[in-house]
Amino acid sequence: MKLLRITTQNFPLFKENLDLSFYATQRVADEEKELLYPLFSNIYLNCAQAFIGINASGKTSVLKVVLFALNLLNSQPINYIESRDILGNAKNAIITIYFYSDAQEICKLETIINKKETNTDEIRYVITNETMWTKPITVVETRKKLIDFSGIPSFLVRSEKEEFLSDDVSIVISHNKKHHESINVISLLSHTNSNVLPVSEKIPLEIISFLDPTIECLYFEKTDKKTIIHLKFIGSEEIILNNPIELNHYLSSGTIKGIVIFSLVSEVLDNGGYLVVDEIENHFNKEIVTTLIRFFMDGKLNKNGGTIIFSTHYPELLDTYDRNDSIYITKNTNGIIVEKLCNILKRNDIKKSDAYQSGFLEGTVPTYEAYLKLKKSIAGVINKEAVNGVSQI
Repeated sequence: MKLLRITTQNFPLFKENLDLSFYATQRVADEEKELLYPLFSNIYLNCAQAFIGINASGKTSVLKVVLFALNLLNSQPINYIESRDILGNAKNAIITIYFYSDAQEICKLETIINKKETNTDEIRYVITNETMWTKPITVVETRKKLIDFSGIPSFLVRSEKEEFLSDDVSIVISHNKKHHESINVISLLSHTNSNVLPVSEKIPLEIISFLDPTIECLYFEKTDKKTIIHLKFIGSEEIILNNPIELNHYLSSGTIKGIVIFSLVSEVLDNGGYLVVDEIENHFNKEIVTTLIRFFMDGKLNKNGGTIIFSTHYPELLDTYDRNDSIYITKNTNGIIVEKLCNILKRNDIKKSDAYQSGFLEGTVPTYEAYLKLKKSIAGVINKEAVNGVSQI
């Protein structure tokens, strides 16, 4: 299964309806085809989706919607989906997911979700209405027709007679069982600021050397009772550790996070699926992040359409992209707004990072008024401390 598009309505944190596409919506030139994953015919997938915005602009909230959609497609009960808090006090929250099925069909799933009142303080969600449509890929002649289901009768409609289907599980479970389909989803959303290396049987030396060339070897040895960690730097004695947390005393935070992410990248590139990372630049320099992104843009390396979906504060990362249709700008003014870069930056002769940092895209840098207020506040604190200091002498 491959994600094609997500739209939402009535999601409480969003000022406008959300509309995210994961396929190339712009024209694909011959020289750009190696950067994309060929799905079928003239349909290509963007395998590195970026959400960029200033602090509190809604980047994490958008990633939660994406994860919610992926887990819903995986037939996971809504009330067990980690990112379900994005629904808030849902009242007829509608999420529509378009996806490619391995059965060579394009599917559309529309799900209406409501918060259910309970006798406890626990929040519970139920699916109150749901419809699914399918069509063979042979009828898709253009990108515009890819998500056009007008005139196509529904394939499956949720019914109260389905007594064996939980009220928080999508009807897509029927499709998944019939075609033996699922999506490989790896989320690092809850690990944005945590930095502990999990126990692993084997860490490729190439990953370790790329992140820290002074390390000669690093591996875990499992015994009957415990796991022993072996760490050796070039020209030094081997260090024996008993707890992965102890590695934080010897390795940089960037090295530890890099080992984790690059190992997961290898898995997603090998098997396909989705890797979702919040604030990808945490603990990393620009070059490491750029390397990560380019792996997914390499058609020779990414043969199974593995996709990385990430948020960032780094405007410089925008210049890694030759295309504008897999970059989204997030803003928050009394509600989150998400705009695709190709819809707001029409010109190709403007450097993306310059347009972002200069405020040309509007709402992408703190306002001058906010700067003046912050400066005045800090000046007030400094002056107050100075006055108190004099009075105490």
